[in-house]
Amino acid sequence: MIRIAAIQTDPRFGDAARNLAEAAGLIRSAPADLYVLPELFATGYLFRDRDEVAELAEEFPTGVTCRFLADLSAERRAVIAGGFPERTRDGGLYNSGALFDRGRPVACYRKIHLFDNEWDWFDAGDLSPRVHPSSSGRLGPLICFDWIYPETARCLALAGAQILVHMVNLVMPYCQDAMVTRCLENRLFAVTANRIGGDRRGGREITFTGQSQITAPDGQRLARASADRAEVIVAEVDVAEADNKQINPRNDLLRGRRPGLYGQLTE
Repeated sequence: MIRIAAIQTDPRFGDAARNLAEAAGLIRSAPADLYVLPELFATGYLFRDRDEVAELAEEFPTGVTCRFLADLSAERRAVIAGGFPERTRDGGLYNSGALFDRGRPVACYRKIHLFDNEWDWFDAGDLSPRVHPSSSGRLGPLICFDWIYPETARCLALAGAQILVHMVNLVMPYCQDAMVTRCLENRLFAVTANRIGGDRRGGREITFTGQSQITAPDGQRLARASADRAEVIVAEVDVAEADNKQINPRNDLLRGRRPGLYGQLTE
């Protein structure tokens, strides 16, 4: 059994010190083995352009946000995941998520499916989703709009994921309900960590939906946050439940697949 927590924050754009302090306070308020923070939780979301992303981006695992996550992960003796704008040495800019386990860097996942204006700000990740063993189970990171493509979660399920680590800044009202289906169709857990409030910059405005949630393999919402408060939600789970893909004595969710008939998915 482990305790998993979704950290729902209310960041202010560009105020990293304030945003990191908010995240630290929320994490320290609730004992857990796995903490998941939102997408771009330290910077805010609504960038003016790619140049502004470059100014706020950092390298993995040595940047300010990554060091913060590493230190807090070591302090809490837990896994912590959070989103940040990543800059690579060859000039790439990615909407990324960092995972640390008791201070040790585990993974840096680059968002595959960019949303709306993100195409002007970021490069799309070009690596297949991967599962990462940790002290809190086998984790499959996703970032926000990845949720709308069922192939992403299915790839992680096939690779043995037990928990989808889902860092988000949601603006559409559908994701929280869709994650019930993602968990049912793959029989795994999901931690969807969203933010609240909004960004208003350069004549543009965007509002986020909150309602972070933790979902079980049977589709049950184990915990759900409010739409308008920064807070922590926690659920205690047996991660081994995600290893049981047996629907009934004759139907195994994954062994029952017929990939030879699915060629249209990759044509």
